[in-house]
Amino acid sequence: MRSFIFNIIFWPTLIVFALITWVISFSGWRAGVRTLMRVACRTVRGLMRHILGAPVDVRGTPPTGQAVIIAAKHQSWADGFLMMAIMGDINFVIGNEIGKFPLVGRIIRVSGATMVNSPGLTGAQGALAEAINAAADDPRPLLIYPEGRLPPVGESFRYRKGVHLMYETLERTVIPVATNSGLRWPQNRWTKHPGPAVIEFLDAIPPGLPRDDFLPRLKLTIETRTRALEAEGQAAKEARS
Repeated sequence: MRSFIFNIIFWPTLIVFALITWVISFSGWRAGVRTLMRVACRTVRGLMRHILGAPVDVRGTPPTGQAVIIAAKHQSWADGFLMMAIMGDINFVIGNEIGKFPLVGRIIRVSGATMVNSPGLTGAQGALAEAINAAADDPRPLLIYPEGRLPPVGESFRYRKGVHLMYETLERTVIPVATNSGLRWPQNRWTKHPGPAVIEFLDAIPPGLPRDDFLPRLKLTIETRTRALEAEGQAAKEARS
């Protein structure tokens, strides 16, 4: 029942925010667009807590206001909402397939997000290089999901070389982030589940590592901690049963 009520409130709420933000986007008022996006994301976090019964437990120290790269595990549609709700004004890398959703493509472009061709599409590498150049002068934290897509809970995909290209080119510290959000909001599914959703900011990876050292370290760090958070979340669910 919680999942059903959450969905019938979430979708109309998101549509209202999208319509308002889309209209404002034509004014060229980028700060207003970003503000409304943050308010929408905080609203989603509130709905998760109060309607779905899935409060967000933030662990570690979010690097707000720092020019770092945040490399995060991506299990759920909730992830983007929650990261912006937690971090505030951030830049983020997003595939251009988002443009298939009405209104959203324009909102993302006007917000100044770093848009790239989706993995596997022609020109994706060149588009990423252009996006990195555009991000170089942006002092906000830059969020990227290294796998490029949503793996099910307990699984992972290859960590794509684009995250190292950003790390190497921008010469920024990387903050790995683990989560068990997929236990509460599995991928993009309609059915959701109550219980705490954990987002944990892990120890920083300093600049300067070669790709063959950086990518395995990043994946081991994120996946090891994610598996532990998944086990913790499953144990809490069983204890409530």
